[in-house]
Amino acid sequence: MGDYLLEAGVPQWKLRKIYIGVDDKHFSPVSDGRKKEIRCKLGIPESAIVVGSFQKDGQGWGDGTEPKLIKGPDIFVDTMRMLKGLVPELHVLLTGPARGFVKAGLSASGIPHTHLCLDRYHDLPELYNALDLYLVSSREEGGPKAVLESMASGVPLVSTPVGQAVELICPEVNGLLSTGFSPEELSSLCYKGIGDVALRKQMVESGIHTAGLNTYASQTELWLDFFEGIEVD
Repeated sequence: MGDYLLEAGVPQWKLRKIYIGVDDKHFSPVSDGRKKEIRCKLGIPESAIVVGSFQKDGQGWGDGTEPKLIKGPDIFVDTMRMLKGLVPELHVLLTGPARGFVKAGLSASGIPHTHLCLDRYHDLPELYNALDLYLVSSREEGGPKAVLESMASGVPLVSTPVGQAVELICPEVNGLLSTGFSPEELSSLCYKGIGDVALRKQMVESGIHTAGLNTYASQTELWLDFFEGIEVD
């Protein structure tokens, strides 16, 4: 986005880069025992390997059977189909409206899934705490918020090279970042993020640290600097 604005003629001195931050008072890791309780409440088997996708990726506000391709619902479905062959106990947890395309694709591939529409944003952290992995499969993003939300929650993250994920993810340190949008590559990264115990531990610890550097509270000085140059009539 910064490059786009510069190319459009906006002077460098007018630009400030502030990441879409995270509220670490709501998004935080939980114990294994608490994770089991959450899964039980959601009706997800304790033995399942749970991958999350929390977004709106269908056109309009109906069932969402027509995909919004910039959000990569087709990439997500194909990635999960390939991952299912490697991880038989795969279960997908979805939130957000208009997820019909993804749900139909998962059903066609025989992948168990749970879809919840939340009334309150503050209910979302508990769903992160049910996950083994979060996948960002978008073709274009400004954020997404899920990058720092998953890190703050202690959930290993796999993402396509979009938005702030490109700058916040240090591959194989605090997350896994694909080179493109291939379901083959993404499913391989997901499998690695699920099965490599040492890597998972590394990503969780480093991800929590990264999130801590990008909380809303930590951005106060950045916002003060931003507003300092604004003239009000």
